[in-house]
Amino acid sequence: MPFLDRFFTGEHLVLDARVRETLPGKTAWLTDGVTYYQAAGPERGAPVILIHGFSVPNFIWDRNFDVLAGAGFRVVRYDLFGRGYSDRPRLAYDKALFVRQLADLMDALKIDQADFVSLSMGGPIAAEFAYRFPKRVRTLAFVDPAGFDLELPIAVKLLNVPVLGEIMLGLLGLLGTKTILETMLNDFYRPTQEVRNYFIPRYQEQMEYYGFKRATLSTLRHGILDEDLGLFRRLGESGKPVLLIWGKEDQTISFRHSETFLRLVPHAEFHAIDQAKHIPQFERSELVNGLLIDFLKV
Repeated sequence: MPFLDRFFTGEHLVLDARVRETLPGKTAWLTDGVTYYQAAGPERGAPVILIHGFSVPNFIWDRNFDVLAGAGFRVVRYDLFGRGYSDRPRLAYDKALFVRQLADLMDALKIDQADFVSLSMGGPIAAEFAYRFPKRVRTLAFVDPAGFDLELPIAVKLLNVPVLGEIMLGLLGLLGTKTILETMLNDFYRPTQEVRNYFIPRYQEQMEYYGFKRATLSTLRHGILDEDLGLFRRLGESGKPVLLIWGKEDQTISFRHSETFLRLVPHAEFHAIDQAKHIPQFERSELVNGLLIDFLKV
């Protein structure tokens, strides 16, 4: 690993086959690198693919994965490049990369068409995929999707400046380990000690592997979190069945953006979730699982 990567990030572990062979999931060798995934449910069940958000990998679906599989779906969850146990290739972390990863994974798993459930940044990935590969998408469910103005503070915007962003990331601690963890916990309506004990060790582990912070910085710089209303406008024009779920107390991607989404996708089925912030599928999993199952069985 190049010295500067370690100097700026503090990452010190190599993610390789020896690590992955101890895990419960599997790996797929795709165009841009290795993707880690898990699959559950009947082999002949309708395929459902779960796409996580900006930085928390596929364990964000821990309270949904087995429930959906138990409802008879063939459920696949995976780690986006740069996160979890997937590779951190030295590429531009843009929509094209993540859409290609998803298409390649479906090819590897011999899935021709699927239903998609996406969270946060996974939303723009799913919407772009539906635009590029409409025949491979049956339905789409969005949970607190990105693609709207996040009103990011100036300190975060400065991360887009070459060299300065790296210095801020590593030396000043902006978006360093402690700040990233606190930001992640702010996505919870009630970040209890139980939640902290569950999430923090899992989240910290991925941060120790080389390339995590480089990947998240590249993702910021390539605009996946930027406002892109055209994505949802095209989705509305497509007529595909759409479910929208949004935590009423979301401060990461404001609940008010649900109005814009529904204006662009007026046929969407909408459910606002009380006592939930940015990850209602985890905090209000029993409610959200029921909504997802009802929608996906149509």
